[in-house]
Amino acid sequence: MIKDKVVIITGASSGIGEATAKLLAEKGAKLVLGARRTDKLEQIVAEIAAKGGEAVSQTLDVTDPAQNAAIVALAKERFGRVDAIFLNAGLMPSSPVSALKTDEWKQMVDVNISGVLNGVAAVMPEFLAQKSGHILATSSVAGLKAYPNAAVYGGTKWFVREFMEVLRMESAMEQTNIRTATIYPAAINTELLNTISDKAAAEAMQGLYATYGIAPERIADVVAYALDLPADTTVSEFTVGPANQPW
Repeated sequence: MIKDKVVIITGASSGIGEATAKLLAEKGAKLVLGARRTDKLEQIVAEIAAKGGEAVSQTLDVTDPAQNAAIVALAKERFGRVDAIFLNAGLMPSSPVSALKTDEWKQMVDVNISGVLNGVAAVMPEFLAQKSGHILATSSVAGLKAYPNAAVYGGTKWFVREFMEVLRMESAMEQTNIRTATIYPAAINTELLNTISDKAAAEAMQGLYATYGIAPERIADVVAYALDLPADTTVSEFTVGPANQPW
């Protein structure tokens, strides 16, 4: 049951995060939304409230452990607990290694890897104490296979795959009732392409997404499915993309 579940969503100001927040709100979840763009978050919270849903928001830079702890504290303060966290914040400034965009490499590691670790570290004490919880994370099909221009991006998403699978196994071994779900999207129409500064890589990606891209609501449906599973069942991986894309 999704109704009354308290769900934190990172990267909630657009794309997959926004679509997921709105769908879960319709299904009766209580949302705690985090992202760097506070104005966008406030607009989404207002839209949810206008439809009778419950949501609060707070500025969240996932690279800052303190801000991750603060959004968990907000969830507890407003709704009394946390049932799930969707670690969705991410960046994809694709480029060939030879372009040496080292600042972008570091940014991807900080957001895509450290951001996931910070979110898990913030929520894990709550989940351990209550002996339940659901951790969902957005990886990528680039976390399943290699693609040119995605050496660093793909590496960060392979990390998410590895980390989440070990977390699933350890949680089962430790009998903490913490479930996981890792989502591997292909071409989903979001703002990810806006972060690509390499001209050739940007043009290639824009062409790919123009041909194949599907709506972020498709991923929201998958998140809702995972959250709605019985407590004794885990579906740990979802690879999702356009039916006509040979990713």
